[in-house]
Amino acid sequence: QVQLVESGGGLVQAGGSLRLSCAASGRTFSSYAMGWFRQAPGKEREFVAAISWSGGNIYYADSVKGRFTISRDNAKNTVYLQMNSLKPDDTAVYYCAASTYYIGSYYYKYDDWGQGTQVTVFS
Repeated sequence: QVQLVESGGGLVQAGGSLRLSCAASGRTFSSYAMGWFRQAPGKEREFVAAISWSGGNIYYADSVKGRFTISRDNAKNTVYLQMNSLKPDDTAVYYCAASTYYIGSYYYKYDDWGQGTQVTVFS
């Protein structure tokens, strides 16, 4: 099991940028694939991006491709989500998640989750 803590959310104007961080503690972070998901009020949890343990495989949802970048620093036990050109539709609580065996968009295949960080984009 790994403990995850997200940070970096906030209020930003449309077109702006934010960088989310997810700090991990517990078992060996570098053995986990990591994902970012988001959930807006009244909507289902939505896949945003995922990265393999080495960073060699990366996936994005079509809605964020070209605007968001996922990365990780295994020495710092941290995964990042750089969000550029933000839109009001990006408003949601953003969660990071960890999996020892899966990388992809199915949230139920991730084992450990953070508490989430709110991102609000206003026009």
